[in-house]
Amino acid sequence: MKKTVRRASTPAAVIVDSSVLIDYLADRATPETDWLEQNFERRRIGITTLILTEVLQGIREDEQYSETLEVLGHLAIYEGGSREIAIQSAILYRALRKRGVTIRSTIDCLTASFCISKEFELLHNDRDFEPFEEHLGLVVIHP
Repeated sequence: MKKTVRRASTPAAVIVDSSVLIDYLADRATPETDWLEQNFERRRIGITTLILTEVLQGIREDEQYSETLEVLGHLAIYEGGSREIAIQSAILYRALRKRGVTIRSTIDCLTASFCISKEFELLHNDRDFEPFEEHLGLVVIHP
């Protein structure tokens, strides 16, 4: 049985990071893609507009682009680049830097900040999210 880390009240959605979506769309079996497949009907699954951009930018073939856009269109899509999230992201980035941790990706920082502020869980396969979980309260699903 796969377990998830949850707060006392279940968050409204699970945000799926591009690190998982790319594997899922390529039919790669990982613990994260297996969890995603098993929970599509059980949980509200979503992405941010920035994750949408990140995934679509990596697609070279027009047919695959169209198919991917259609698949992702079935997910809840949240605006992840608001002024509020940008400021919160900078605050959290600076807090981690003070601890000696540098986050490599601005989009990952924005994604973590979005999830923390909305109390959403995050499904990922990217080490840049670990400090957000360890130090800043990001709730991560560990399949």
